[in-house]
Amino acid sequence: MIPLAIVERELRVAARKRSTFYIRLAGALVALVIAAGVLLLTTVGFAASGTGSLGRGMFATLSWLSLAVALGSGLFLTADCLSEEKREGTLGFLFLTDLRGFDVVLGKLLATSLRGFYALLGVFPILGITLVLGGVTGEQFWKTILALVSALFVSLAAGLFVSALSRDSKNALAATLLLLLLLGAGGPAADAIVANVQAAAFDPVLSLSSPVYLFRTASAWGRTPFWLGLLVNQGIGWTLFGLTCVLIPRTWQERAGSKAGWAQRWRFHPPNQRAALRRRLLGVNPVLWLSCRERWQSITVWGVTVVSVAGFLATWASERSSLGYAGWMAWSSIQGLAILVLYLGVAAQAGRLFVDGRRNGLLELLLVTPLPVRQIVYGHWRALVRMIWLPLALCLAVQMAGALRAQQTLQRISSSTAAPPAPVPGATTTNVTGATTNSSGVVQVRTSFAWRGGLTASAAGPVGLAEQLASVLITVAASLATVANLVALTWFGMWTGLNSRTTSLSTLKTLIFVQIVPWFAISFLSALTLPLLLIPRLGLSGAGPSAQWMTWYVPITAGVATMLVLAKDLGFVVWARRRLLAQFRDKVAAIATPTLHALPPRARQPGIPPILPPPALPPAP
Repeated sequence: MIPLAIVERELRVAARKRSTFYIRLAGALVALVIAAGVLLLTTVGFAASGTGSLGRGMFATLSWLSLAVALGSGLFLTADCLSEEKREGTLGFLFLTDLRGFDVVLGKLLATSLRGFYALLGVFPILGITLVLGGVTGEQFWKTILALVSALFVSLAAGLFVSALSRDSKNALAATLLLLLLLGAGGPAADAIVANVQAAAFDPVLSLSSPVYLFRTASAWGRTPFWLGLLVNQGIGWTLFGLTCVLIPRTWQERAGSKAGWAQRWRFHPPNQRAALRRRLLGVNPVLWLSCRERWQSITVWGVTVVSVAGFLATWASERSSLGYAGWMAWSSIQGLAILVLYLGVAAQAGRLFVDGRRNGLLELLLVTPLPVRQIVYGHWRALVRMIWLPLALCLAVQMAGALRAQQTLQRISSSTAAPPAPVPGATTTNVTGATTNSSGVVQVRTSFAWRGGLTASAAGPVGLAEQLASVLITVAASLATVANLVALTWFGMWTGLNSRTTSLSTLKTLIFVQIVPWFAISFLSALTLPLLLIPRLGLSGAGPSAQWMTWYVPITAGVATMLVLAKDLGFVVWARRRLLAQFRDKVAAIATPTLHALPPRARQPGIPPILPPPALPPAP
């Protein structure tokens, strides 16, 4: 057999896919838009003190986005590649030959890494512009490139390892996400807990295994354990790759009785509860019962809610410690991560029923029953609402309570601070700190105005009723945007599930079109366009900005961003709902009866004369 035959075949297939070119083009376009926005700021006077700060901001933005792409590659590219082959029954045919596990796994790794590496490769040249702007050294640039490539390899290897152990797509996605979270945040969190308990400085021991910590040390100043962390990360990646090569020849078979016992009882309800659930839901809507049979989805959502509530209670209990406002900021990050996990779970679950229905023929069976299309679609929608409404309500309540508690803590700190000295007239400097995005996708633009001699009393003194009202409005806007995003993810996820081959592909398309692409557009509009329009109206004269504009600047920008998010989600819901109700039957019929293309006529082989019929004999006299 040809050496590395699977590698050659997989690379040829991946090179012919349109997604390979689209992903590379999308990565370059996103980086180009961000770089153009930063360079636009240099032309309108935002870089009066030099372009170094803008270069550092552009480098941080592009590099963190690239890290998110690198870590997400394993979740969407390799988490289901081997388990899909198991479900289709094609993986066993490969092991009937003299192929080894190394050949199969290496072929999958190189084929899937091609798209992820191309996306990073499109960003690297634009990332190099920061070397010209300043604020970034060549050592930081090249170390960051190495950290991103290493994170891509570790993520792909983790997805392959989980895919070798899994057979179901949803289990593979959930386990890969859990493993990536453990690799990315487990080590730094453990070292931080040890440092707090021992009241000592942070000592990166387990953090060396984290691709996120390696990325942070790449752009840090001074001596950092970058090379040791890179060695540890590569060791973890190659260990996962080696384990996958060893496991895949032994785990591709479907063993008898593997779905029985405690695993089935955990995945589904116990027999008496299953019977009660069937009696209660089957008469209402059969699709509602089909979507609610498995209870692991609700267990996952409840797990995210429990983590969020536990973090809120722990932060509230320790808010009088030395952490203070920093503790609430850390909890806000954890809450944002929980909401993102909820987005991912809802997007995956919305399209899973239709993806599986395409493969096992469930959709065709549903359409031959008297059940109308509208009842099929709305049955799945009601099942998703039934699954997440209660934990989502708890999450939003905790989110609002935590944001308000953080604001009160900030007010208490501000009121205990001594009054600053009087500002020097005419010595006003404006620092545009950029934009931050909360967990629901609402962009909040932060602008700080400083004077020589300290902040003004309105910026550092006690916060009044107007500031409290502004904080409440921002929190309510974030909650509304979260609910709207979940509704849009549900409807658009059902549509992509009807048009996708795998659950991971359906989830990726849903997140890209509903969240990622609009996030870039809204961030660009809120972080660049709105400040350019509002800052000239802030009254930046010798006396500084007016207190009224300083109070309502962030609520105005957050409100505009929230309205854009709501309009975007409404458009996706209306569009996906109309497509589902109008084209559901046609899509299923196209799946059930694929189009058969006529074969071309067989070409006559050269050199062989055609066979002619014998000549007709003349009639007898």
